[in-house]
Formats: sequence, C-alpha cells, structure tokens
Amino acid sequence: MPKLPDHRPGSGVSLVKSDRPGFLHKVKNGGVESARPKCKLSILSRSTDKKKQKTTSSGAAQGLVFNTGIGQHILKNPLVINSMIEKAALKSTDNVLEVGPGTGNMTTKLLERCKRVIACEVDTRMVAELHKRFQGTPHYGKLDIRIGDVLKASLPAFDVCVANLPYQISSPFVFKLLLHRPIFRCAVLMFQQEFAQRLVAKPGSKLYCRLTVNTQLLAKVDHLMKVGKNNFKPPPKVESSVVRIEPRNPLPNINFQEWDGLLRIVFVRKSKTLLAAFKQTAVVKTLMTNYRVWCAKHNRKVHENFDMREKIEAVLVACGMAQSRARSMEQEDFMKLLLAFNKESIHFS
Repeated sequence: MPKLPDHRPGSGVSLVKSDRPGFLHKVKNGGVESARPKCKLSILSRSTDKKKQKTTSSGAAQGLVFNTGIGQHILKNPLVINSMIEKAALKSTDNVLEVGPGTGNMTTKLLERCKRVIACEVDTRMVAELHKRFQGTPHYGKLDIRIGDVLKASLPAFDVCVANLPYQISSPFVFKLLLHRPIFRCAVLMFQQEFAQRLVAKPGSKLYCRLTVNTQLLAKVDHLMKVGKNNFKPPPKVESSVVRIEPRNPLPNINFQEWDGLLRIVFVRKSKTLLAAFKQTAVVKTLMTNYRVWCAKHNRKVHENFDMREKIEAVLVACGMAQSRARSMEQEDFMKLLLAFNKESIHFS
C-alpha cells in the first residue's frame, strides 16, 4: 500500500496513523475523528454520487465536459471514421468541409488525405483543443478553422463535405448544402437514424415526407451504414446512420421556392387527397393573393367572377390528380402538378 502524506498544506487537516489496523484519523481543530467513511449511507446519496461521477467523466480523457445541448457527441471509433472517409473518395487536391470537428478525431484523418480542411466549430473550447492538437504538426498549415454558427455564415467553396453533424441542425444544413454554389462533389454525413431514413424513403413509406421529396429532387441519396450509440462519447440517446449525398448536376430546371411552396401544402396532411388539401380556406386565400400579385406584375385584370376554388379543382381534374395523395406520389407527379398550376398562372411563392 503506498504511503500517504502526513499533511495536506492549507487544508487544516492532518492524517495520523491509528492504533486500530486499517484506520486513519483526521486531526482537525485539536479533535480527532475517524477517516473511514460512515457505513450508514442512504441509497439516495449513493445514486447522487454516481450521477455526479457520470456527468464529469464524459470529458475526463481530455479534461472537457461535452455539451450535449448543442449536439456534442464525439465520434470515437476509428473504424467508423475511416469508413466514412473511404466512402467520400477523397483526392489529394480536395478542399474538405467539416462541420462540428469537436476534438479533431476525424480532422486528423482528413488532413492526411486532402489538400485543406475547413473546420467549422461553434464552441471556442473545441477550437482551442484543435489548435492544441495540431499546432506544431506537419498538417497544421492545411487546417482552416472557422469559428461560429455554420447556418448563419456563408459557406466557402469546397469539393467534399465529411462531418459528424450536430443532429439539431440536420435539416437546415442539408438544404443550405444543396443550394450552395459552386456545386460540390459529394457529402458523407452522420445523422440521427430516423432522419437518415427519411432522406432515402420511397413513395408509400411511412417516413416519406416533404424532406424526402425536396432532397431527392436536388441530390442522389444513399444510406451507407448504421452506427450504434457506443461509438460516441458521450453516447447519444438515439441510433445514428451515415448517408452519402451527391448533388444532381445539372440541377432540375425548376423554381425551388415554387416547388417547396407546393410541397408545403400537399404534405400538411399527406394522407388526404389533393382535392381536399387544396380546398382548405387558408390555402385558397394564399393562392388567390399570389394570383392577384402575378396579374398585377403582368398587367392582367382579375375578373370579378373569378373563383379560385373552382380553378384549383379544374386544374386537379384536368391532370388526373384530384384523388391522388402526397404520400404515394413520385417526383414526376409533383413536377407535373406544379407545371399544371403554373400554366394557369397559379403560383406558390
């Protein structure tokens, strides 16, 4: 057994040997009391101690406590990291965008394979860790660290995006990425598993939604692998998946605001018929307002007896979609529907 110090300076407490084997005494303010913990501990106090230990140990390896409130779940499994990078098919001339680099586990591997890594991080503690980890290494000159909210900042030009994303920014970041110019080659991203399944869902699936249709309009999406909770530190409450997104090039010749405006209407209740969805009072009112604006811009007069409800029904019947439901419609069906409405000067933005 290692020898304990007789005194801890500044504590006001001394440790002295007891005449009872296995005991130490604390000498404090002239009195003596046993240093062995009291046996009668409540179950509540024990469970509280365990909770405290669990909270502080999550970042113990690097002296950090990770902030799960902003999605800090560090990917620690090198096999998963290597697999993601392999799927990205990086070239030595690539500029790579990484969002949420954390302590730099994936950044290290990226720097070994590409020309430059642009690491976007919102937590200044993690930024300090990145500098500390890479400063003085041969790859430090290839690392470009950007501090701030990636959703509010303009994205730089890049070839490939590889990231273990904070899950709460998944949806807005995907669309920011897909609308970014110039077009990048591909993105390999870690998402919450259910979100990933929505991205790759097929018509008729329970998870088929507006997110699905919008994403698949702008990109080819493939599910690569499932990733368990224990591959992260601290572990998230949900399972994860890796997805590869490859933008369509050229992009469809379509007004995305118009397209998204149409989808917002039909996916509010995706199991309703299109006729029922478009006959909602708020929908009719919005489309009538848009129609008046369009007519004013093109110097056309709105007839006094014009009825938007009747016009909507006529368009749906003419294209054979009055009884169709959004949950089972293909990309081509939505495209056909949008063109039919636009042809009759009915717009969604």
